[in-house]
Parts: sequence; structure tokens; C-alpha cells
Amino acid sequence: MRHVGFENLGAFAPAIRAAGYDIVYHDVGMDDRERLETLDPDLLVVLGGPIGAHDEHNYPFLTDYIRFLASRLERDRPTMGICLGAQLIARAAGSRVYPGSVKEIGFSPITLTDAGQKSCLAVFQESPTTLHWHGDTFDLPRGAQRLASSQFYENQAFSLGANIIAFQFHPEATSVGFEQWLIGHTAELSQEGISIPRLRADADMFGQSLDKKAGIICRSWLNQLRV
Repeated sequence: MRHVGFENLGAFAPAIRAAGYDIVYHDVGMDDRERLETLDPDLLVVLGGPIGAHDEHNYPFLTDYIRFLASRLERDRPTMGICLGAQLIARAAGSRVYPGSVKEIGFSPITLTDAGQKSCLAVFQESPTTLHWHGDTFDLPRGAQRLASSQFYENQAFSLGANIIAFQFHPEATSVGFEQWLIGHTAELSQEGISIPRLRADADMFGQSLDKKAGIICRSWLNQLRV
């Protein structure tokens, strides 16, 4: 499920293809939601985007997608959420999504919980810096395991069993495509007074190592799926 063109599978795509999956993008706002429901994909990745998971008054389609995700969760179908996708999974699991205290945009560390150190995120133990790009947050769903936190937000990643995982941060963002993020989010960056040259420099510094981490994260999670 893709909400804006440049927030795609990124560095996760090679691992997903290598695991034998065919990748098909469902573009929210363009493609037929009912067809996605009929397909009932073996693996669903809900990607990020600039809208809020609680914005049904502006984006009524969110109601049906949340209902669809709730059905997947109930059936324990393999599902991953990233940023907005994580928030939508949290809502589908019955949790509240709401504006956070600060906009968390840029490269900064996460802290793994004990569960996180034993999860697909273990690769962040030695070098914990990753990309954050969000202003909303969510309550941890009932029955979920918190995997990671950051300086500003307690819930940065969680899992619901082996088949459902959510990242508030962006482990999938690639160094190659990062310039599109700077173009696509220019209004938000300007509004928040965030330095685009600084973000670009940080992407150059951390990008290649994060690309490698993304492959490890995705392969590790795919290998643990119970299908």
C-alpha cells in the first residue's frame, strides 16, 4: 500500500523479491481498495505518507483501509507497517493515534528494548542511528511487544506475534532515492525550519550502512514468518 510515489519499498525490495514474492504496488487514492481485499496478498507492506492515520474527516477512505487491516490482523496474515503504515496498524489493532509533542525528522538513534534486541532490529544494537520522519504517534496496541524507542517517542517499533511488525521510523529509505524525499517534503521541511543541506549530508553519511541494515532487517523478519 503506497500513499506517495517516492515512499516505496526502497531497500526492502531486494530482500522481498529474493524471498520469492512478486511486488505489486497498490496506490491509495488511485487503485480499487476492494481489489486489494479480494487479492488478500500473502504479504502486505503498508508504506508511509504525509497524511494522518486519524484524518478520516479529510480522507474518508482511511475507514475502509483500517477495517481491511483489522481483518488481516485478526487472521494473523503477514503484515508490515512503516510510519503511517505503523500508525494504521496501531489503529486497526484498536489503539489511539494522535499528534506528537515534536516533529521528529532526521537521522538519530533508537534504543532497543530487550525484545527488540532479539528481533529483526538487533542489527541496530551497535550503530543505532536511523531515519525518522513523523509528527504523530500512537499508543502501544494491546498484546504487542515494544521493540524500540527514541528520545522523543516511546513507541518506535512493535510486533504482534511473528507475522505482524510496525516501524514508526524508516528503515526502508534508500540513500539513492533520498533526494526525492527532500523534494516531496519541501513544504514540511521549510515549515519546520529543518535544514535540507544538513539532511542531505546526513543521508550521505549514514545511507549506505542503513541500506545494508535494511536488507538484514527484512530478511530476518521474512525468515521468521509463520505461514
